[in-house]
Amino acid sequence: MLAAGIAPVLVPARVLGANAPSNKITVGVIGVGAQGTGDMRNFLSQDDVRVTAICDVNRRNLDRARKVIAEAYGREDVRVHSDFRELNADRSIDAVLMALPVHWHSIPSLGAILAGKHLFHEKPMALSFEEGRRVRAAVKKTGVVFQFGTQQRSETKFRWACELALNGRLGRIKEIQVCAPGGKPGPKYAVQPVPDHVDWDRWVGPAPATPFHEEKLKRDNHENMTPFSLGMISCWGIHHLDIAQWGNGADATGPRLVQGTGEFAAEGDHDAIQKWQVRYEYEGRAPIVFAPEGTPGFTHGIKFVGETGWVQVRRGVITASDETTLLRDPQNKYDTMPVKLRVSTHHTRDFLDAIREKRTTVCDVETALRADTLCQLGLIAVKRGRALHWDPAAERFTNDEGANALLQPRPFRGEWRLPVV
Repeated sequence: MLAAGIAPVLVPARVLGANAPSNKITVGVIGVGAQGTGDMRNFLSQDDVRVTAICDVNRRNLDRARKVIAEAYGREDVRVHSDFRELNADRSIDAVLMALPVHWHSIPSLGAILAGKHLFHEKPMALSFEEGRRVRAAVKKTGVVFQFGTQQRSETKFRWACELALNGRLGRIKEIQVCAPGGKPGPKYAVQPVPDHVDWDRWVGPAPATPFHEEKLKRDNHENMTPFSLGMISCWGIHHLDIAQWGNGADATGPRLVQGTGEFAAEGDHDAIQKWQVRYEYEGRAPIVFAPEGTPGFTHGIKFVGETGWVQVRRGVITASDETTLLRDPQNKYDTMPVKLRVSTHHTRDFLDAIREKRTTVCDVETALRADTLCQLGLIAVKRGRALHWDPAAERFTNDEGANALLQPRPFRGEWRLPVV
């Protein structure tokens, strides 16, 4: 096991072999639904990792995850928990993968960090800016390695598009357009009895009490419900806004002004924001305009619009105003331009290597919070219905105390509290 916060002491391969237990990073997984199991598979594929514990309040998720682990290791050798606090307290675990529904993101993550665990934190950061800020404070206090689940930073085409913008290959960047899926309308769910395989009270956790319905367990439903999420402006938006920040050279800062409009569903339990158009203005950097799919003039992805050309990128695809000049010119390849961004080709591997090498990841906690802040600011600007002035150094609004109040967490239900850092 690798103790958090100190240099790993590795037994040489010539002594015990590359796959000796002493060489492995032990990982616990909190949340083994679809996203968590998918992320866990990436850890299972690494020879220097051992997934030793899993946690979920849905027994069906646990049963599926145990089978996946058995297929990878040849036997079902894993500790199973229904309470994340037990997993976080396990001193044999080096790192934690957290992939819970959004309303559960901050409390278990803070518990893991304060217990000295390195953390792979699925996006978004949390339901409020203050929760994300506290996660950042905990990482800085403990010195653990943090990787955010913005996996697009580990895809070459996204890095290439950002480097084209940063190297002036498009001329001065006039605007960055970001487009992601909008909200999904839904019905008013009837009340159903809670099945035996789900601890519904624990699943709801710190969120307001709400009746059970099996559809609420599905990610594309609960991510559109305000008890559990901020909506697609955050859950999808964080992926593309993160790339916009990267290509804007803004990883360590944020906008100075935010304004936007939006629409919410008139009925049904899918009450998170459905449509929006938000503009972020920066000092010395290009403005970002963010809108959902279906907005005239916008198409899915991130589009860097310069004075002499544009490049647009989405998963697996990069296009440009002049592909011959911008994408086929050897001088415009990502490995030939002067300004080069951090290279990662495998998000999980980057996290593991950062643990071993005692370095930051391609999307460390400061970068993660700055990108996630755009989601928070955009939604607050829509709710306040006015232009908001943001101080990225002080991390507060300078012209609206009501907006500052929305940066704080809502009250947590029952026994749940945000850990003090």
